[in-house]
Amino acid sequence: MSDILIIGGGIAGLSAGAQLAPHMNVTVIEAEEALAFHASGRSAALFEPHYGPPTTVQLSLASSDFYIGGDMRYCRPRGVLFLARADERAAFEKDCAVMDLDEITVDQARALVPIVNPDTVAFAAHADRAHDIDTDLLIQDCAREIRTNGGAIHLKSRIAAITRHGETWQVTTETGETHSAPLLLNAAGPWAGQVAEMAGLSPIGFTPCRRSMARIPAPGGHDVSDWPMFFGTDERWYAKPDAGQLIVSPSEEEPSTPHDAWADDMVLAEGLARYEEMVSEPVTRVTANWAGLRTFSPDRKMVLGQSPEHPAFFWSAGQGGYGFQTAPAVSQLVADLILGRTPALDADLVAALSPARFA
Repeated sequence: MSDILIIGGGIAGLSAGAQLAPHMNVTVIEAEEALAFHASGRSAALFEPHYGPPTTVQLSLASSDFYIGGDMRYCRPRGVLFLARADERAAFEKDCAVMDLDEITVDQARALVPIVNPDTVAFAAHADRAHDIDTDLLIQDCAREIRTNGGAIHLKSRIAAITRHGETWQVTTETGETHSAPLLLNAAGPWAGQVAEMAGLSPIGFTPCRRSMARIPAPGGHDVSDWPMFFGTDERWYAKPDAGQLIVSPSEEEPSTPHDAWADDMVLAEGLARYEEMVSEPVTRVTANWAGLRTFSPDRKMVLGQSPEHPAFFWSAGQGGYGFQTAPAVSQLVADLILGRTPALDADLVAALSPARFA
């Protein structure tokens, strides 16, 4: 028997498991055949601490030392660039204020991204603090920390039932395996509500939202490796260098159900058209496409901590697409609460993220 069962092998479950593993015996239960199979494996993988709603920004800022305060093991400088048409000045100024961006000239933007179209782009803003995250390395390091400390990770273990027997949770998989522990951490991403219901608790009301991605060849044969990630106003699209090509997303947020998501061709086409409007090189072909689910709680804040319905049930859910950039602070908070330590984060932030707000 373990000390804690963690349901979900994405960044939320694995980073929490890595924090807990030196202190307790951890078992991670993942339904798929690989870690980070769903949202975590389809992330844009950017650390930009001013990106996201206010509570997310606080968590990201608290994660800064981990990512860019040390040996930069998981990060590489990237930067961000925001582009706007002449009729988008108000939205552009809002983006600059929220993201703490410095306005630059269109010529300066073209020096960063040569395909910026001066005929359509009227305003530009930049920040150089954003970094790419090596998500695969982080996932593997978390998994290694769990296993090195005697924990276990079970793949291809889709859950069939969750029951409580006295002081112990019992999780039974569809293959008939049974795992037991006094504590349970729900880090199941889009399936977090379903896991809660299986355990006899309120599902809170999470909404998974689809976001589609397309990979396109490097525009005009450019070397894109040092380009910043670049966005349209109101995040109506974004493009990011990736393995010598560009990832372009329409940044849609389409409510969905928990499933293995796939890209919507029409939505992708509309997003690529918005991207093409702001650049001088057309999209000639798409080399790959996919989609992920960004899961939100009813108030769009993360749900982190002990359930008010059961003291042995904990949540790490509702990351909303910001799982990697907040993982260091989120996992420490979850571990602090499970281990009975005073959280390092501000008490008002801890309360704002607590599951108790839905009681």
